[in-house]
Amino acid sequence: MAADRFELVSPFQPAGDQPDAIRRLIEGFDAGLAHQTLLGVTGSGKTFTIANVVQAVQKPTLVLAPNKTLAAQLYGEFKEFFPHNAVEYFVSYYDYYQPEAYVVASDTFIEKDSSINEHIEQMRLAATKALLSRPDALIVATVSAIYGLGDPEDYLSMRLILARGERVDQRELIRHLTELQYERGDYELHRGSFRVRGDVIDVFPAESETDALRIELFDGEIENLAVFDPLTGAILRKVPRYVVYPSSHYVTTRRTVLDAVETIKVELKERLEQLYKANKLVEAQRLQQRTQFDIEMMAEIGYCQGIENYSRHLTGRKPGEPPPTLFDYLPPDSLLVVDESHVTIPQLGAMYKGDRSRKETLVEFGFRLPSALDNRPLKFDEWEQRAPRSIFVSATPSRYEIEHSQNSIVELVVRPTGLIDPEVEVRPVRTQVDDLLSEIHARVKMGDRVLVTTLTKRMSENLTDYLEEHGVRVRYLHSDIETVERVEILRDLRLGKFDVLVGINLLREGLDMPEVSLVGILDADKEGFLRSTGSLIQTIGRVARNVRGKAILYADRVTDSMRRAMDETDRRRQKQIEYNLEHGITPTSIVRKIMDIMEGARDDADADAQGARGRGANGLRRVAEPTVDYSLLSPAQLAAKLKKLEAQMYKHAQDLQFEEAARVRDELQRVRAHALLG
Repeated sequence: MAADRFELVSPFQPAGDQPDAIRRLIEGFDAGLAHQTLLGVTGSGKTFTIANVVQAVQKPTLVLAPNKTLAAQLYGEFKEFFPHNAVEYFVSYYDYYQPEAYVVASDTFIEKDSSINEHIEQMRLAATKALLSRPDALIVATVSAIYGLGDPEDYLSMRLILARGERVDQRELIRHLTELQYERGDYELHRGSFRVRGDVIDVFPAESETDALRIELFDGEIENLAVFDPLTGAILRKVPRYVVYPSSHYVTTRRTVLDAVETIKVELKERLEQLYKANKLVEAQRLQQRTQFDIEMMAEIGYCQGIENYSRHLTGRKPGEPPPTLFDYLPPDSLLVVDESHVTIPQLGAMYKGDRSRKETLVEFGFRLPSALDNRPLKFDEWEQRAPRSIFVSATPSRYEIEHSQNSIVELVVRPTGLIDPEVEVRPVRTQVDDLLSEIHARVKMGDRVLVTTLTKRMSENLTDYLEEHGVRVRYLHSDIETVERVEILRDLRLGKFDVLVGINLLREGLDMPEVSLVGILDADKEGFLRSTGSLIQTIGRVARNVRGKAILYADRVTDSMRRAMDETDRRRQKQIEYNLEHGITPTSIVRKIMDIMEGARDDADADAQGARGRGANGLRRVAEPTVDYSLLSPAQLAAKLKKLEAQMYKHAQDLQFEEAARVRDELQRVRAHALLG
């Protein structure tokens, strides 16, 4: 049953710095502060603190994460904290995406190529529906939130509102469903489709994963509305009212499409005149041919390949105006939480320039009309204008957060667990490899894991080879490894399948590995992005969840960045030690189940390494473990597997083999769990 208010469910009570941080953040929000910063160290309970704030302010909330991996983790955690509320997931729905581009040097045009993950598309639709219909919506999103989306006014105005007892014409109802881009099928019922059997119309809402709607008509009136299982046909519950939302964010009326065609023709004429005047005959011919084809497709079937490039015409916005995004679906009194803000904020600022450069080339050489430039992510200042009251969350807030928060920086340094920030030592570079090897052997004997960061890819590869030659079980994490495989490597490290992980940047995951007790930072005195104050603090924090946590900085001199990082770490250590003495706390390492990083992104997260049965973080039942290791599949292979399983599921349902259909559906959910992180 849907709730109207956020209800936090947790066996824990705020402790340490949490009560004061929660109180100050709530007071700041109620006072109307536009920006606040939560400076929270690793293991201090930042997510739990934010959950308490959300429950107190009772406002729709958007949580921005820097990548899909961290977004999936946060989604699982908030699902646990708010099991009765609308916690949704909004990330890019592409398993694979190659945007169209033109390479001038080789005169090569690259067609757009993509593979859409239908499950993530369903979750995106569920997210926007929750924002438009529920006051207790919490959306976890990545920077895809600043990319173009359908206009919320069009999306909302085209929804189909049904009520028991309402008079309705069956043909009009079918026409409305077709306008919402639902496909009609006489037998098979799949997401985003409907079927008609006499006076009974079954609809599988595009934003739903497991529930469909049955509309029973009698004598021009809706006699009954019921939610049912589309696989088994079993009635789940009867409802007095139901709202069917469009099956796409880009749905629009026929009249709007025809009006857009006319304005596209006007723009095409103006652009062709410019190209002919500049004696760009090839570009003019190319543009006329491509655009005319798109116009004919839109006039005939209401759609064309790359229709998003005409979004300005479809939405009626002026040249240069930003497209509608997820932020346009947010109520004005919402709360925005920017997680790992020191990474997320720069990402938000970088999206526009890269997209603009590619599209300017397409426009210049006649592949697109100038209006295609308005199909873009938000500029940073446009994002700032649309962002509601915000809380930046980071262990190392950057200058932007500090300047905008001013006096509203809330510290979350004391951990309720009593864990103390790791000791930090500086050792000479000359003997760093041999010294590191001896430290690794000592930690492995204790059963602990080790992280090592280097400055270059080649050094990481050479160090990995050297450690292997000396009997160390070691893996190398590099930028070419895909997201799912990266998560599996981190899981294997925690499981003890190997002991040492070497990489250049081990910070971007934002994940916790309590088994790691030592981090070695090679060439720590080489100033730069990876050896800045913030990066050093973040790297040192990787071992803050282990009672034996220790960081070794290999350097011949103590740089300003190193000094600031060590001073800040020491300040946090002293504050925690004083708290532990005052409250009689003995620090113990955090024990966390191995598959915790995958929870919330799957329905069958392992309870432990052996795959014990139970309930997952999202509250859904766990089922038998898969016989296939889906983590080894590429995104393209996962997408193909999803399509194959869906076809099998619907075939079994069509043949009335409902038990077999349910079994395949469970398998489908496991594949989708991995696809979420792709």
